[in-house]
Amino acid sequence: KNEGAEERDRAMAVPQAIDTLSRRASLLRESLQKSQSNTESMVTILGSFDHRLSALEAAMRPTQVKTHAIRMAHENIDKTLKTTEVILTQFDLSRQAEATILRGPHEDLEGYLEAVDMLKSSVHHFNSNKSFKGCDGVMNHINSLLSKAILKLEEEFRQLLATYSKPIEPDRLFDCLPKSLQPHSETSGHQTDGGKPEHQARSLETAVYKTPTLIPARVLPLLHDLANQLVQAGHQQQCSKIYRDARASTLESSLRKLGVEKLNKDDVQKMQWEALETKIQNWIHYMRIAVKLLFAGERKICDQVFDGTTLNKDQCFAEVTANSVAVLLSFGDAVAKSKRSPEKLFVLLDMYEVLHELHVEIETIFEGKACTEMRESTLSLAKRLAQTAEETFGDFEEAVEKDATKTTVLDGTVHPLTSYVINYVKFLFDYQSTLKQLFQECVTGDKTESQLAIVTMRIMQALQSNLDNKSKQYKDPALTYLFLMNNIHYMVRSLSRSEAKDILGDDWVQRHRRIVQQNANQYKRVAWAKILQTLSIQGLTPSGSSSALGSEGANNSGVSRASIKERFKSFNVQFEELHQRQSQWTVPDQELREYLRLAIAEVLLPAYRSYIKRFGPLVENGKNPLKYIRYTPEDLERMLSEFFEGKSMGEPKR
Repeated sequence: KNEGAEERDRAMAVPQAIDTLSRRASLLRESLQKSQSNTESMVTILGSFDHRLSALEAAMRPTQVKTHAIRMAHENIDKTLKTTEVILTQFDLSRQAEATILRGPHEDLEGYLEAVDMLKSSVHHFNSNKSFKGCDGVMNHINSLLSKAILKLEEEFRQLLATYSKPIEPDRLFDCLPKSLQPHSETSGHQTDGGKPEHQARSLETAVYKTPTLIPARVLPLLHDLANQLVQAGHQQQCSKIYRDARASTLESSLRKLGVEKLNKDDVQKMQWEALETKIQNWIHYMRIAVKLLFAGERKICDQVFDGTTLNKDQCFAEVTANSVAVLLSFGDAVAKSKRSPEKLFVLLDMYEVLHELHVEIETIFEGKACTEMRESTLSLAKRLAQTAEETFGDFEEAVEKDATKTTVLDGTVHPLTSYVINYVKFLFDYQSTLKQLFQECVTGDKTESQLAIVTMRIMQALQSNLDNKSKQYKDPALTYLFLMNNIHYMVRSLSRSEAKDILGDDWVQRHRRIVQQNANQYKRVAWAKILQTLSIQGLTPSGSSSALGSEGANNSGVSRASIKERFKSFNVQFEELHQRQSQWTVPDQELREYLRLAIAEVLLPAYRSYIKRFGPLVENGKNPLKYIRYTPEDLERMLSEFFEGKSMGEPKR
């Protein structure tokens, strides 16, 4: 029952719902129709507004065009007035500058440069505002003034340089040197014996040089400002040429006043040694002055004058100094290429040493690509001097070994060649640091440390070889050994007291001392063996061997009195000959002389005393004993003290 009721209710509800939906659809349709009608009305109204606005805009367009034209006209008028004002201002400035330009820079250079800057500012202003019309006349006038101004600046630059570029007197340069190098200094210059004090060499390393005034300090800023204007105006070449001509001629004149001259190999070859040595020592002095004072000063001036400009300062400096450097180095080159000789070695080392001393400063002063030639020329000269010095070592060694001078020292003393060579070698050791540097350039490998020792030993060996040959000139073998003893002793004593000992070593010294001792022993053997034989019992005639001896032949010693007398006579003759001859011989070293006398006495006197004691009575008991026994042992000792004194024949006995 319930289910049936529900079915009836559902059947009745459906028509009601459909009816409701139909009513709502009708209302929605009416609403849409009204909305469409309103939209169409609105579109019509808006279209009317658009038409009216278009008409209004068309009516106002002529007015807008007129307003814009008026505004543009006002703007153009303002611009024209401003431009005219600028042009007039620049024109007024150029008129103000014109009077200064036409007057020239001589009276007021600073004001003149300000006027030039004013004109350049005007040119820059017009060039940066290309929109200016009708300014060509003003621009042409300003450019014309600028051209005149630059020419006047060139002339002023030339005049300033000419006025203040004066050669420096040598005395002014000497005053800038350290005291040790000034001409009036006791330690200045080069010692004529070839050596140089070690303390002087050390002091040169820390010596203080004063900077000379090549151009007054107050003038340098003016030259800088002028150079700056010329370079900015594009006149680099003219500016550089003016500067180069003025400073180069001044530098060359300063060097000429100092004494620098250009010499070639032939000029050097013709000079006497004393004159050449003086010129070389002067050249060494000039090199220090040129590099440390003149070239350094020129570099400083060049850097200051052209500071901040685009001009190539290195090139300008190179052109200023090129000829002066060439003249200075030409003399060194001529010496290095001239004929080698032993006496030149030390001046070659001095020349090499000064170039080595100045090397760092030369590299600093002549920096830059433009100065390459100057640096390389100096380095090349140093290498050439080193090579020539090294070749001179070889020449000297050969000359020592082959020295064929006929000079014979008759007294057997130290030969002049020996003293010359030893002094030569000793002087070499004043240059140890220089030689070490020199050998580094000339010798390859790791032998530079020992090269000086090798060279010295070779020279000593060459000397010994020559002395051996010279010793053979003596007819007396004893004098041969005395000569060798004297000379080798001189070598050992001299070198062992010098720095050479550390280089040669103790082995060399001890070995040569043994050679001295060997020659001394040989001298004693050769000179005294014969006379010592007369004091020997060997060869004496027995007492009973000759009936001719008569009563004089009888004695208790078993030897003939006559033979004893002959022995004493022979001893006297030989000793007197030895005394006469060897008193003229010389042993210059006192210690060696006393040693040799003592060595002779130690052999001779005991033998003589023994002989007199044994055989003296045989003679003393006979007739004229003093005829045979002329000397007491004390007489012999006194006479031995006169040996090796180098007395002449007519000199009285002591």
